[in-house]
Amino acid sequence: MIEQIRKNIDRSLGEFLDTVKKDYKLHLVSPLLFESIREFTLREGKRLRPLLLILTYKGYAPASKKISRKLYNASTCMEFLHNFMLIHDDIIDRSDLRRGKPTMHKILEHTVKTKDPGKLGIDLGIIAGDIVYALAIDAFLSIDEPSERKERALKYFIQTAAFTAMGEFIDTVSGVKTVEDVDEKEVFLNYTLKTARYTFDCPMVTGAILAGAGNKEIKRISRFGILIGQAFQVQDDIIGIFETEANIGKSILSDLAEGKKTLLVTHAFSVLRGEAKKEFLNIFTKKTKTLKDLETVKKIFVKTKSLDYALAAIHTRLKEAQKILNVLDMNDEYRGLLEASLLKLFSHSERISASYQTAG
Repeated sequence: MIEQIRKNIDRSLGEFLDTVKKDYKLHLVSPLLFESIREFTLREGKRLRPLLLILTYKGYAPASKKISRKLYNASTCMEFLHNFMLIHDDIIDRSDLRRGKPTMHKILEHTVKTKDPGKLGIDLGIIAGDIVYALAIDAFLSIDEPSERKERALKYFIQTAAFTAMGEFIDTVSGVKTVEDVDEKEVFLNYTLKTARYTFDCPMVTGAILAGAGNKEIKRISRFGILIGQAFQVQDDIIGIFETEANIGKSILSDLAEGKKTLLVTHAFSVLRGEAKKEFLNIFTKKTKTLKDLETVKKIFVKTKSLDYALAAIHTRLKEAQKILNVLDMNDEYRGLLEASLLKLFSHSERISASYQTAG
């Protein structure tokens, strides 16, 4: 059923983009602009966010209610919101690739010939991202539900965009701070705003609101989404250091090279003393990191039990999330599909835990 829902989401994305071409006439402004947005949107992906919206909606809607084409069209708002964030995030990170293909700003460097294609690509990429955000709201409005629910869900959706931008702000500021100036509280605030809210909380809360769930259930599903999102981001940070390049599809040095202030980093820094702390800081602040540096950092994270600490943070949040999921007043079939969709996201941390024989 999950695969069928994903196929329907992909079809809805294509259909909506056909409507966009007709209604917005982007191709008349610039064929490259429209085709770039279309190609970027339709790149292969998990479609996790629209999937979560639909599963939660069905979990709270009456069992006899069928999923309408309009619901699938509306669910694509989550994918457009995601792409809007990715486009701007890639500009901030100066990334050249996204899902194995050029990022939006790299594509748009070729719009016209110029002495500074890099600047042109960044300028046009920002604009393209803004357009994609507008399309996200347009897609949302295709939902056919009572106006009160629709307005409430739309407000939550818009608030999420703002909160995620706040998370990006925190992340960007922490990127130029020293390790000493970033603590665990700030790390988790960033996890909540930048990952948990828009990837897990928003799609499920939006689905619940549109289906008519009560306030108590909406608070529960929101808490569930935040816990899963925080755990997911902690795992992502572990993957960035401990996984293989073949498994993650990007350079295994990228997270270390960026000097990301993660839970692993803040915990290790709080534990290390003397020369060991100096060695860690020297590696962490180096302009160019090597594979040897990565191996050293791995050993530090294991020795300081920072890996154990991060894995325990995942375990604690998943345990609490499971308790919430068990008491949600939703259809058992869709509760099970929701659980299956989310729990399989954590196979990486389980494998890493086993590999390093940790207590996580």
